[in-house]
Amino acid sequence: METDNDAVVKDLRFAADSVSSCDEFSATPLHEIESLCMSCGENGITRLLLTRIPHFREVVLMAFECPHCNERNSEIQFAGELQPRGCRYQLKVPSGDAEVLNRQVVKSDSATIRIRELDFEIPPDAQRGKLSTVEGILLRAADELQALQDERKKVDPGTAEAIDQFLVKLRSFAAGNFSFTFILDDPSGNSFVENPSALSLDPLLSIQFYERTREQQASLGFLVDQPSAEEINGNVNRGISAEENNLGANTMQRVPHGSVGAVAGRRGIAQVNPDQVAAALCRYSAPEEVDTLPSSCGACAAACVTHFYATKIPYFQEVIVMATTCDMCGYRSSELKPGGEIPKKGRKITLSVHNVEDLSRDVIKSDTASVIVPELDLELASGTLGGMVTTVEGLITKINGSLERIHGFQLGDSVDEWKKKKWQDFKSRLMKLLELEESWTLILDDAMASSFISPITDAIEDDKQLIAEEYERSWEQNEALGLNDMDTSSADIAYDTATHPATGQ
Repeated sequence: METDNDAVVKDLRFAADSVSSCDEFSATPLHEIESLCMSCGENGITRLLLTRIPHFREVVLMAFECPHCNERNSEIQFAGELQPRGCRYQLKVPSGDAEVLNRQVVKSDSATIRIRELDFEIPPDAQRGKLSTVEGILLRAADELQALQDERKKVDPGTAEAIDQFLVKLRSFAAGNFSFTFILDDPSGNSFVENPSALSLDPLLSIQFYERTREQQASLGFLVDQPSAEEINGNVNRGISAEENNLGANTMQRVPHGSVGAVAGRRGIAQVNPDQVAAALCRYSAPEEVDTLPSSCGACAAACVTHFYATKIPYFQEVIVMATTCDMCGYRSSELKPGGEIPKKGRKITLSVHNVEDLSRDVIKSDTASVIVPELDLELASGTLGGMVTTVEGLITKINGSLERIHGFQLGDSVDEWKKKKWQDFKSRLMKLLELEESWTLILDDAMASSFISPITDAIEDDKQLIAEEYERSWEQNEALGLNDMDTSSADIAYDTATHPATGQ
């Protein structure tokens, strides 16, 4: 059918097929669909646009408008896949800072928002997928609380009066009269808080990635093996809580690799193509023996077999290479897991890049490593880009690839020209690193000491361009890795008993 403005209104199936078949999101047209207005019962128009949010992923923006009753609303849904890990953004909002309050926020349907200073929480069901700002999120929450105040005053005047007092505080926070902490926690990993100085650390914004619990996996629609009655009863008898039970021995098969934390540090450094793993690692030592263990496919949950072997990378540590192939659906995956104990110290690796040979050095970047290039004022926090097995050139190319997809917040029509020029200049300077017009420095700072840059000499001490420094982790780093609360006393007792059975010591 035709609307008043001669725009073609297509059905939902046509719009979905068009969106899914379009490779370039910038070329995706605006779709208009006739849909029912839930306010007046007449037909209105829903407009859909598929776009990409920089440093984030693809989303579908939807806006509904009814010409009969002027009802309007907007919503955001995610066109991409669920992320391997959950995310937690923590933004410190100083009082009187309008720019921080105006930061873009993407809230998915599964995200929870908390304001510590108000002891206030917006649950996932309270606000559906939303593209807004920090100020907009708070004002919408205030408006939704205000909407039912008249009914509350009739039923429970005391509660209504308390909510009125709370709304005054909430609107004052939204106006920037007080400093507060804005926390966005999303187990799906599909939420986002804008960093205006992206590719550099933001002192006001911290990001944490975490493994989902069994309950969170199930709530997002993942296929999760429920614990048996024997497991639950056994854990209860031993005084183990349900949350602790989620970290059992079988968790590694249920959740994706690569989270930040001591458990994940033992789980995997990187997930890459099996051929890339073989090419990068077999130059050090070929596997003497390949073992197998039963597993399940991460895509279709069918039973399959995981092949693995251990190898020692000189001047680094023992690593375990694991590869899984599913005969049912053809899914393939490889992981590189660190071997040995958790290191007592972190490691900072500094490489001076002078020539083409330096660009070909092997690089193992773990999830816990941050990447720093001082010449560009570039600093990527731990967890950014994930873990990978690559080269120096491949690492820079990966960073540049993320810039290729940028538009919207940084390069949209409404952005100031000086901001656009800043990003274009940065990309140009980044690619010049590979042209080696000048020497530059690459720094991998890994609190778990699970990252590596290969030397170009037979003895690492002869490589003057490569410097590895160990350092004591701070309390905050140990807390982020889950090491402060780690209790190994039971394992120590068991080990001592097995070693000295006669004395039990």
